[in-house]
Amino acid sequence: MSIDIQNVHKSFGNFVALEDISLTVPTGKLTTLLGPSGCGKTTLLRIIAGLEYADSGRILFDGVDVTDTPVQKRQIGFMFQHYALFRHKTIAENIAFGLKLLPKDRRPSNTDIKKRVDYLLELVQLPTLTNAYPHQLSGGQRQRIALARALAVEPKLLLLDEPFGALDAKVRKELRTWLKNIHHELGVTSIMVTHDQEEARDVSDEIVVMNHGSVEQIGTPEELINNPSSEFVADFLDLV
Repeated sequence: MSIDIQNVHKSFGNFVALEDISLTVPTGKLTTLLGPSGCGKTTLLRIIAGLEYADSGRILFDGVDVTDTPVQKRQIGFMFQHYALFRHKTIAENIAFGLKLLPKDRRPSNTDIKKRVDYLLELVQLPTLTNAYPHQLSGGQRQRIALARALAVEPKLLLLDEPFGALDAKVRKELRTWLKNIHHELGVTSIMVTHDQEEARDVSDEIVVMNHGSVEQIGTPEELINNPSSEFVADFLDLV
């Protein structure tokens, strides 16, 4: 689905986190919100998710106003820096967790849940870990399982908040390539938050550069590199 963000404003006391943000996230693309700490990117992601509410402005999914729609009804999958897998559940049980919480009229049978889990384990290239537990996995493997869990309910929108921030540089680089390949295979509309310029350039179809609660520039990685719109964008992308 496409996401339309219209004049979204958010303050925390006297601090303006987002100042009348407007942008469109295209259907099926991986769009990255890129900027320094405190620029408002995570706040915007939380508002899109329904985990936070804007002071003013609207959020539309495929033209439908979801500004006041609760998070559980937005058909969103989440992948965070701290993957928070259930330690006492197997990998298969972790992935299946969201499926078992669906309303009865949408909940798959146990057979279909197993098929879905097996498919996702193949997708994230960890098919032998069905009965393993999170503590038996590396950090990179846990993040792959976190993505599988996020995709289990077949979300229309995938939100990724600094998904590789807790991993070392080598693993992050490997997972960036892996994420880009999976995204292109599935084509689910995705929004990722990061402060890592290289990460944004490597995985994004489109980048939204943010600073002090405002949008500085929107474009493909190539457009931003070849034609930065401001000194801030050029400096943040290490182009000067």
